[in-house]
Amino acid sequence: MLKIIVSGCNGHMGQSVISLCSGMDDVEIPAGFNRTPVEKNGFPVYSVPLDCPAEADVVVDFSNPANLSALLDYAVTRQVPVVLCTTGYSTEQLDEIDKAAEKVPLFKSGNMSLGINLMMRLTKKAAAVLGASFDVEILERHHNRKLDAPSGTALMLADAAAEGLPHTSEYVYERHSVRRKRGREEIGISSMRGGTIVGEHEIMFAGPDEVFTLKHSALSRDVFASGAIAAAKYIASVKAPGLYNMDDLLGEL
Repeated sequence: MLKIIVSGCNGHMGQSVISLCSGMDDVEIPAGFNRTPVEKNGFPVYSVPLDCPAEADVVVDFSNPANLSALLDYAVTRQVPVVLCTTGYSTEQLDEIDKAAEKVPLFKSGNMSLGINLMMRLTKKAAAVLGASFDVEILERHHNRKLDAPSGTALMLADAAAEGLPHTSEYVYERHSVRRKRGREEIGISSMRGGTIVGEHEIMFAGPDEVFTLKHSALSRDVFASGAIAAAKYIASVKAPGLYNMDDLLGEL
């Protein structure tokens, strides 16, 4: 039985993880971490991770960057691996993660969807095969409450494409401000906001007389929770300290 502590357990994503785990016979949630330690799901909740006496195999974190130091202290002290699903870390916090990963296995990804991470692998491959003569454009769509644009995932896809291309890429976000012919080195990134769209990402390779497109649609937050649980099962079996990511998990699958 895999024992998962959910950090940020009272938030939307934490509740999604708990809901999915409740239907699994091989997973148990002995406790949760939350800045406001309110018990909603029948297990104890702690605002300070090291105050938690419960035994755990892994922690899944969907909380806030402000909680990172306390979470890493817990991970290193208790030798419990952590799946870091939170985004928005500062440069100093990324250094903190690297240092902790020298002592305990950590898993970090900017997007926990297995489909999106597979899409990034395919994007890199497509760019390597088609990039010399194909133009690359990325379109992302999200709900009307999303604050940032473009999405972090769109930038991850752009990075994956740029890694496979034979030239140095230039990311272009606005075409209306400059009248000019599209450059070969450009990767266009466009954003749309509306309704309750959870998340859609599309990357187009447009070449002479043909277009190749990769597209991913998230229909609910559960895709990210499901990916986080898969990551938890993977990292709980890892013995060597280090910083692991979705490439490691997909390679295992």
